[in-house]
Amino acid sequence: MELIDNLLLGLQVAAEPTTLAYCFFGVLLGTVVGVLPGIGALAAISLLLPITYHIPPTAAIIMLAGVYYGAQYGGSTASILLNLPGTPSSAVTCLDGYPMAKKGRSGLALFVTTIASLVGAMSGLILLVLFSPMIADLGLKFGPAEFFSMMVLGLVAASSMSSGSAAKGLAMVVFGLLLGMVGTDVNSGVARYHFGLPELMDGINLVALAMGLFGIAEVVRCINADHTNQQPERVTMRSMMPTREEFKATIAPMLRGSALGSALGALPGVGPSIAAFMSYAIEKRVAKDPSRFGKGAIEGISAPESANNAAAQTAFVPSLSLGIPGDAVMAVMMGALIIHGITPGPLLISEQPELFWGLVVSFMIGNIMLVVLNIPTIGLWVALLRIPFAWMYPAILVFVALGVYSVNNNEFDIYMVAVLGVLGYALMVLKFEPAPLLLGYILGPMVEENLRRAMLLSRGDPAIFINRPISAGLLAVTAALLLWAIWSTVRRAVAAKRALDVAEGRAA
Repeated sequence: MELIDNLLLGLQVAAEPTTLAYCFFGVLLGTVVGVLPGIGALAAISLLLPITYHIPPTAAIIMLAGVYYGAQYGGSTASILLNLPGTPSSAVTCLDGYPMAKKGRSGLALFVTTIASLVGAMSGLILLVLFSPMIADLGLKFGPAEFFSMMVLGLVAASSMSSGSAAKGLAMVVFGLLLGMVGTDVNSGVARYHFGLPELMDGINLVALAMGLFGIAEVVRCINADHTNQQPERVTMRSMMPTREEFKATIAPMLRGSALGSALGALPGVGPSIAAFMSYAIEKRVAKDPSRFGKGAIEGISAPESANNAAAQTAFVPSLSLGIPGDAVMAVMMGALIIHGITPGPLLISEQPELFWGLVVSFMIGNIMLVVLNIPTIGLWVALLRIPFAWMYPAILVFVALGVYSVNNNEFDIYMVAVLGVLGYALMVLKFEPAPLLLGYILGPMVEENLRRAMLLSRGDPAIFINRPISAGLLAVTAALLLWAIWSTVRRAVAAKRALDVAEGRAA
């Protein structure tokens, strides 16, 4: 009964005309920002922050939140159509979304993305409403040892995202870890691997890395390709609808992605990007035919999209109930609350029930707005493919340069994205997948930081990772994954040898 009263209170706040207008503006701007490669929700929210001085605090947070989760929707559009991840969390959507677009099924890919995003967001909201106090308690139980073990599990799972050999996937993870070490060490303050360049003392820009590996590399690959026979599909409602088999194939991945994203998003410092990558890795592991991934598998879209949108909703749990921002975007939004004299923390729900429950209900309204906005405009986005390639590629490069420059207002990042684009093209030629590299880069600094913290707390005793039950369980799952990967590799090798022996026997 109390829950219903709280939701009615939230509906009363969120349904006010002014609040609805700010919510609509936020999700619309977030969608546009997500589509434009490299801009990101952080830049848009930072630019909108001064406006929040002049509007009520609840409406301000609802607007900024709309930009945040609206960008998760829009980020997949450029990933599918142009192989340009609009946000870091949508980079994994490139792996199967772009191949679907090249097969003339971009309308279906965008439709499935929209539905998966809605399912993930609503699942995260249900979890947020029902279990917010329990999730907050779970977040408090995660210390450096647990976070380290979870990140190691993510890295091992990341090696399976490569469509080639497991060795190449593992090599990309290690390369990503090395790139993540570039910059100033958090603990000692010593600059590492900056090669005398002051611009690298803050590390490699994540936006530049994603844009270079996926966007610029694809542009270079396609410049000399023959596009004369490539005609964009004609988008109709029937062409966007999945077949019965495709619909069945998306249900379980969406549910798994929603559950994983909801759980990971509620943990401080994890966020939608890690949830999306880990969801993709899990789907590839459980698939009957993993070879379809990277070639247009519909599960490779539905699972990570539901995961990153679920994580975007539950990311508000540590920020609002614990006062711990999960990422830079959450930190800016917490700053907006503090500007209005509202302190995030355990007392926020009891002291500011109108704000908390109004925000929760506005999430539901905002996600419905996003579906209404996105499905009718799918044909408009697909029409981008009708632009002549001689015009499209220069425009893509301009948008990438503007997006990368807008993050730090530093022209060095433009040179960096060009270098990373060449690297991405070289990896593409050598058939190395860039996705494990990107996840290794994201998780690398977290792994190092939490390893050091755990060892400091235990005074150098590594048994801390085994003595803590959650950490030990995560490491056990990691070991099981490694053993399963080794067994699968040996089994395939034995099967290949038997097939070769049979062929040689027949030839004899």
